[in-house]
Amino acid sequence: MSFGFLGIQFGWGLQMANMSPIYKYLGAADDQISKLWLAAPLTGFIVQPIIGAMSDRTWCPLGRRRPYFLVGAILSSIALVLMPNSGSLADWLMPNLPKFYMAAILLWILDASINVSMEPFRAFVADKLPEEQRGMGFAMQSFFIGVGAVIAGLLPYILRNWFHISSEADGANALPINVRISFYIGAAAFFSAVLWTVLSTKENPPENMEEFRRKKAERRGFMHLLKEIPDALANMPGTMRRLALVQFFTWLGLFCMWLHFSNAVPVIFGSNDPGTDLFKRGAEWAGVCYALKDAVTFLAAFGLMAAARKMDRRHVHSVCLALGGVGLLAVGFIHGEEQKYLLLGALALGGIAWASILSMPYAILAGALPPERMGVYMGIFNFFIVLPEILAALFFGDLVKNYLHGNLVHAVMAGGVCLFIAAALTVAFVPSENKQPSANA
Repeated sequence: MSFGFLGIQFGWGLQMANMSPIYKYLGAADDQISKLWLAAPLTGFIVQPIIGAMSDRTWCPLGRRRPYFLVGAILSSIALVLMPNSGSLADWLMPNLPKFYMAAILLWILDASINVSMEPFRAFVADKLPEEQRGMGFAMQSFFIGVGAVIAGLLPYILRNWFHISSEADGANALPINVRISFYIGAAAFFSAVLWTVLSTKENPPENMEEFRRKKAERRGFMHLLKEIPDALANMPGTMRRLALVQFFTWLGLFCMWLHFSNAVPVIFGSNDPGTDLFKRGAEWAGVCYALKDAVTFLAAFGLMAAARKMDRRHVHSVCLALGGVGLLAVGFIHGEEQKYLLLGALALGGIAWASILSMPYAILAGALPPERMGVYMGIFNFFIVLPEILAALFFGDLVKNYLHGNLVHAVMAGGVCLFIAAALTVAFVPSENKQPSANA
C-alpha cells in the first residue's frame, strides 16, 4: 500500500535537489529564488485539504483514495517531462519574459499534481491499519520515500559519471543534458510506482454503505465541501493543535535547507557562478548529499518501526529533530571541495530527522482523529507545513540578502536552529500517547 510513495518521491526528490539550480541556470538571482519557490507551499495549502475532504466522501470501482493516486500520477508525470524543457517553452509561450517564470509555472502544476496523489496516501494507511500498526505503516512510507529520493537525488550524478552523459547546457533550455534526462526517468518511475499500488492494493468499503451514501447526499456540492474545512478547523483535536506548533518550526527549518542547500554547496566549493564547472560539480554533489540523506531515511525507518512499538513517539521524534538540527548547523563549519565528504555526514543526520518527520507526527495524529474525517484532517494538517514555507518564500530572500549579506550557508544554518526549537516543543507541548488532551485543549 505504500509502494506508490517510491514514485511520488521521484517527483519531490528531483524537485528539491534541482529546482534552485534550474532557476539559476535560467537566469534567476539568489534573492529571487525563495519567491519562485512560493508555488510549492501555496499549491499544498489549497489542494491537500480539498482533496482530503473529497476523498472522504468518494466511493467508486477504484475505491476511495486510489482514484486520486492515479489522476495525480498522470498529471505529475506530464509536468516532470515538461519541467526540463522550461527554456524552450518560455521562448515559445512567453518570449518577452525571463525564462525562469516558465519553470515557476511548471513547478506550480507539478506541486498541485503531486499533492493530488500524496495527500490520500496518508489517509490510506490510516484507513487500512489498526492503531497499533500505524507507526509501522507510516515508517514504511518513510522507507519507500527514502528509496525513491536516493535514486532521484543521484540521477544527474550517475548519468554524468557512470554513463558519461554531458552536463553541458542543451540549447534554449540552458539546463544540463543529464538533468533533463533525470526528469524523464523520474516521470516514468512516478507513474509506474503509483500504478502498482492502484492495481495491487484493495480498499475497504464503508462499513455502512447506505449511511455513507446518505451523508454524501447531504454534503453534496462544492460549497458544502468548502464549508467542511473551516468546521473541521474549529473542531480540531487537541493533539493536532499542539503538533501544529511543532510542524511549523520543523518545516521552517526544512525549507531553509531546500531553498538554499543546493546553491550553498557550490559556494562552499568556491563558486557562485552557474556558468562554471565548479558550480556544476557543487550542485551535483548537493544531489549526492540529498541522496545519502534519503538513504539514511529508509535505513532509519526500520529503527523507527522498532522504536515506535517500545517508546513514546514524541521522545523518538524530539531526538531525531535535534540530530537534524546538528547536521544543518554543521554545514557552516565545512570549507572547500576537499571537505565535501563532511557534507555527507551533515545531511545524514538530516536523514534521521526526515525519517521521523515523515512518520512520527502522522502516527501520533492518526490515533486522535475521527475515522470518518481522516482525509480532511490529514489535509488540514498540511496547513502547518505550508504556512512556514509560504513565510519563508515571501521573506527569506530579503532576510538572506539584507541580514545575512547573501550568505547561503548561514541560511542553511538558520534551518538547524528551527529544528532545535521544534525538538524542544515536541517534548514540552505534545501530550504523551496515553494522555491525549480533549478536542479543545
